[in-house]
Amino acid sequence: MTGTPQLHPLGETLGTEARGIDLSHLDDATFAWVAQAFAEHPVLVFRNQHLTAEELAAFGRRFGTPRIHSLVKYRYPGVPEVSWLRNVDDSGNIDWYGVKRATDWHTDSTYEAVPPLLAMLHALEVPSEKGGTMFADMRAAYDTLPAAMKDRLGTLVGLHGRTDGPAGARLYDPEEEMRMTDKAFPERQRPAVIRHPVSGREILFVNPMHTHGFVGMGKDEAWELIEELARHATQDHLVYYHSWQVGDLLMWDERATMHRGAGDYRPDERRVMMRTIVYPN
Repeated sequence: MTGTPQLHPLGETLGTEARGIDLSHLDDATFAWVAQAFAEHPVLVFRNQHLTAEELAAFGRRFGTPRIHSLVKYRYPGVPEVSWLRNVDDSGNIDWYGVKRATDWHTDSTYEAVPPLLAMLHALEVPSEKGGTMFADMRAAYDTLPAAMKDRLGTLVGLHGRTDGPAGARLYDPEEEMRMTDKAFPERQRPAVIRHPVSGREILFVNPMHTHGFVGMGKDEAWELIEELARHATQDHLVYYHSWQVGDLLMWDERATMHRGAGDYRPDERRVMMRTIVYPN
């Protein structure tokens, strides 16, 4: 710890900087402070960190189990719990899949048997301008829905797949996705509204990348509802845009947020980050 930890708000409803912490030397008392802060602030930023892939994975293990990423070519060499999020390949050439990857709104891996708790990004190289990541507060999104919509959603169960929601259909080629992963992902059912296990707040748990329908509802009606909910959840006052600095480590709660890469930078400028996604033990 480099001083007394403090929280500093960055956005209107989410986005909080945790100051006075060195994540490479994290004692139990300071970790307890971080865990408590994260329960109430689902996008938490630590500046001026310089972690190795091994240290990033070790920090993730304080919360749960970092999972080996399904996209084989993006796994970090020797540390498969960590993956690259970058726009260049191993030879330094532009990786167009890496450029477009994750640039529409989603919550990670809601199609898996047990969804993740949180994810972390650690910035190693960033563009000279823009190139940010955007986060939507799905707690505030639920809170600000009309009562009639809350009642409707309370009875709905979402259907989740890998990239077959309306945003996934826009962004990805299904055959390309199949070639890049070494897993099969059957459809999963998730309530449209969940309750956060720590804070107790209700959360809108529908995302346009992975939610492709609702039990008992036709596709056209379902996609219209999914898109309507996405527009509501991503209104400016519910969104935090994170402008990256080298050394930033940002962690977000996968249950309480959606996110997307802004995709607003020049792809000939390098954008290189390490990522780990953490699941319950």
